[in-house]
Amino acid sequence: MLIKNGVLVLENQCYKGDLRIKGERIDEISSSLSPYYDEEVIDAKGNLVMPGVVDLHTHGSGGYDFMDGDEECVTKASQSLLMTGTTTCLPTSLTSSDDDLFLFFDNIRKAQKEKKGARIPGVHLEGPYFSDSMKGAQDPRYIITPTPDHYKNVMEKGEGLIKRWTIAPEVEGAMECIKYLKKEGVIISGGHTDSDYDTISMAYDNGMSMLTHFYSGMSTIKRVGGFRVLGAVEAGYLIDGLTLELIADGMHLPPELLRLIFKIKDMSKITACSDSMRGAGMGDGPSILGPKNNGTDVIVEDGIAKMPDRTCFAGSVATGGRLLKTLLLIMHLAPSKAAYLLSLHPSIIVGLDKDIGSIKKDKYADLLILDENANINTVILGGKTVKREEI
Repeated sequence: MLIKNGVLVLENQCYKGDLRIKGERIDEISSSLSPYYDEEVIDAKGNLVMPGVVDLHTHGSGGYDFMDGDEECVTKASQSLLMTGTTTCLPTSLTSSDDDLFLFFDNIRKAQKEKKGARIPGVHLEGPYFSDSMKGAQDPRYIITPTPDHYKNVMEKGEGLIKRWTIAPEVEGAMECIKYLKKEGVIISGGHTDSDYDTISMAYDNGMSMLTHFYSGMSTIKRVGGFRVLGAVEAGYLIDGLTLELIADGMHLPPELLRLIFKIKDMSKITACSDSMRGAGMGDGPSILGPKNNGTDVIVEDGIAKMPDRTCFAGSVATGGRLLKTLLLIMHLAPSKAAYLLSLHPSIIVGLDKDIGSIKKDKYADLLILDENANINTVILGGKTVKREEI
């Protein structure tokens, strides 16, 4: 396959030229390439050619949740993500019973073998070790404190699937859990936390490297005995090495707040995600967060999922394409910076940047072609154009 006349969004620049794909990988990038005999040619004149979105925090899409309890739902959610711009994802759990969590593992493994939809290199566990006061839309029935017996059993049942785990570092037993997960090679992220600065700093020293959906479900400055005590938000700004995960749907973090984050935090320590639930890519109306049989009722309206009492958000309904539009059209980021936040940095975090995350020779040809309004008109996965009727 040959993509001609596109604006190729490389790691540090935009480059007007051509890109040749051989098999599953990028073979050649040049200012001008001639097509081989019978080679498929895509004319991308006036269009951006970007790496596919790598989403490390998504619960589902297209009416399906990764924890619905069967392989089909995992596949359908993954296919919906792929059609809307996400070429690699970490399916993300919610607080749940252990039986539901272990069924989630089983269905992910089955879907990995099928290789339909977006690439699934592993999973992200969101919970169940959270602060009750910062639970947000998480089901309080399943919020527990970490014990070695529990998290070691979960790791054993995961059989290498668990790439990332979000926990609240202030809950009893969390620091020992963080130390253990660090030794096991898991990316530890703080979230749904009422921690103060000192606790976040201690967790960072013990191996926690990220903050999950920055600002959402997260403590900030409060007064204790008249004195101002910094929270997790301030720790995210002050601890240079902490990576901040942003829900880049333009709703959880309004544009003004995104500008503040970009102004304060070094871009190399920011990544973006969807935190999408099953309503992603769907219309407004009632929906369910988590497993369809025993999840939490939510309402989708105004471009976001909310708890029925509308006191807090309950996940986003953003697609990969919407994330790109937010960063390119609303935040006016350079395409290479948007690609860093949505593709390259997430792939670096999970150690997959040798194969995915940017447009570079020998990497997988996981690509998006965007028109002048940042609409995705072509999705390519592993060198093959994705067609709705074939997935």
